[in-house]
Amino acid sequence: MSMHDSVTPVPEGYSAPPELPTNRLSYRLDMIILLLGRAISWLWLVTLAVVLTNVVNRFILGRGSIAVEELSWHLFGATMILTLAYAVVSDDHVRVDVIREKFSLRTQAWIELLGILLLALPILYLMADQLYQYGYRSYLRGERSQAPSGLPYRFIIKTLIPIGLTLVAVALFSRALRCTTLLFGFPRRVLKTTPRQ
Repeated sequence: MSMHDSVTPVPEGYSAPPELPTNRLSYRLDMIILLLGRAISWLWLVTLAVVLTNVVNRFILGRGSIAVEELSWHLFGATMILTLAYAVVSDDHVRVDVIREKFSLRTQAWIELLGILLLALPILYLMADQLYQYGYRSYLRGERSQAPSGLPYRFIIKTLIPIGLTLVAVALFSRALRCTTLLFGFPRRVLKTTPRQ
C-alpha cells in the first residue's frame, strides 16, 4: 500500500464494480444512492398491495376504483424512476459487454468516461431541466386526473421523474470519478475492505 492510499471499510451490500478503483467522493455518492435505493425499494411492497387491492375490488367485489388504479400506476412509475440510480451504482443495469470485454481495462474506462461526460450527463441535464419545468407548470395549474374520480396533485408524479433522472446523473458522475481515478490517479484511490461479519 502506498502512502497515497487509505483504507475505508465497505458496508455490506456495496458492490461497486471491482475493476474500477473507488475514491472518497465516489464512495460517499454511491452510499447515498444505495441508501436511498434501499429505502425507496420498500415502495414495491406498497405498489403490490395497491395492485392487489385494485384486482380484488375490480374482479372479485365488482367495484373498481379509478383512483386506486391510478395510484398503482403512479407508485409503479415513481418506484421505477427513483431506483434507476441504484441499478447504476450496484451495476445491475442491462449492458451489452460483447465488444467492451475485449478491450483492456484502461480502454474500457476511457470509453465509459467519454460516454458519461459527452453523452449521458448532457442528455440527462437537458431532460431533467425540461421535466422540472413540466412538473412546476403542473403544480401552478393545479393539474389533476382527467377522470372525475381520479387522483389530484398530478405534479407529484411529474416532479419525481426529473428527481429520478438527477439521481441517475449523480450515480453516473460517481462512475466517471472512478474512471478518472483509474486513468489519472485523481481523485486519490481509496482501498476497500470487506466488513467484519
